[in-house]
Amino acid sequence: MKLAIVGTGYVGLVTGTCLAETGNSVICVDINEEKVKMMQAFKLPIYEPGLELLFHRNIEQERLKFTTNLASAIEDAHIIFLALPTPPGGDGAADLSYVLGAAEDIAKLIKDYKVIVTKSTVPVGTADKVIKVFKDNTNVEVDVVSNPEFLREGVAVEDFMKPDRVVVGTESPRAQKLMTELYGPYVRQGNPIIFMDTRSSELTKYAANSFLATKITFMNEIANLCELVGADVDAVRKGIGSDDRIGKRFLFPGVGYGGSCFPKDVQALAQSAKENKYDFKILESVMEVNDTQKTIMVEKMRKYYGGKLKGKKIAVWGLAFKPETDDIREAPSLYIIDELLNDGAEVSVFDPEAMDHVKKLKGDTV
Repeated sequence: MKLAIVGTGYVGLVTGTCLAETGNSVICVDINEEKVKMMQAFKLPIYEPGLELLFHRNIEQERLKFTTNLASAIEDAHIIFLALPTPPGGDGAADLSYVLGAAEDIAKLIKDYKVIVTKSTVPVGTADKVIKVFKDNTNVEVDVVSNPEFLREGVAVEDFMKPDRVVVGTESPRAQKLMTELYGPYVRQGNPIIFMDTRSSELTKYAANSFLATKITFMNEIANLCELVGADVDAVRKGIGSDDRIGKRFLFPGVGYGGSCFPKDVQALAQSAKENKYDFKILESVMEVNDTQKTIMVEKMRKYYGGKLKGKKIAVWGLAFKPETDDIREAPSLYIIDELLNDGAEVSVFDPEAMDHVKKLKGDTV
């Protein structure tokens, strides 16, 4: 099948590479010329275990190509994926300008039927907005499909190649047939493709990430209570994680969640609730607790040193928001570093993958 991926960020690049691996012809398009030249030269712009091998193999076998030319990328594509940023705006709502802008550009170029897939994490109702963009700009028939990603950084290739489930939002039999064919190689183990309407599909992604963020936050609260009462949080984790209803994953306490998904998705779902006049109390608490948790270690250090961190040399080991990635978006380490610097501490940092990204942000301050 011929596919176009619009956007070569984390999601777009993993999606395009993994779809090429099962024999599809994939063209990834991006407006960043420097980035496209880098990928054409066999260089990955991100660190993700297992991706480099597939990336090189599929470029060599000419199943994976990169371009800045949108028209040529989508001309022969049966399916066009929109894998574009949806950053939080000032009110926390997802900014859809990249998605809707790309949809308008595509609408003015297409000449025959296409399936347009929103791969980006988008609020409920986005598919309807994308459909309107196409109706306003072309008479060519399209089907707009919601197909949220559930990729965990550090194991994204495995998550794509062997997904727990594939969620597809569409009410078009024609689009459903194409999406079933596309994802067939990835669900041979009996893992399901779950078809639903677009609004349910869009909400499924936000609900999943917000639930996991809530689970992490709950365990951090338990950890804080354990310290006060003299209990062992690791023992508690094992005790509750053995219950099938709770499960063992996402129960490790720490300095709060970060990354590209959980912070903005929780924020966006809470904002969506507000727009619909619903007070989502749990999510408001999750965000409040997580903000405090990011710097809770600094409070412990202040207490230990009697409030005097000035002149103390502090080492921060680990800068990415989690292991096996170079992603520092919303990483708790950055908040910790800022607090330490504000207190006058001398800070030394190390990370096996994320050093360059932090240096661009912090320069010579650490």
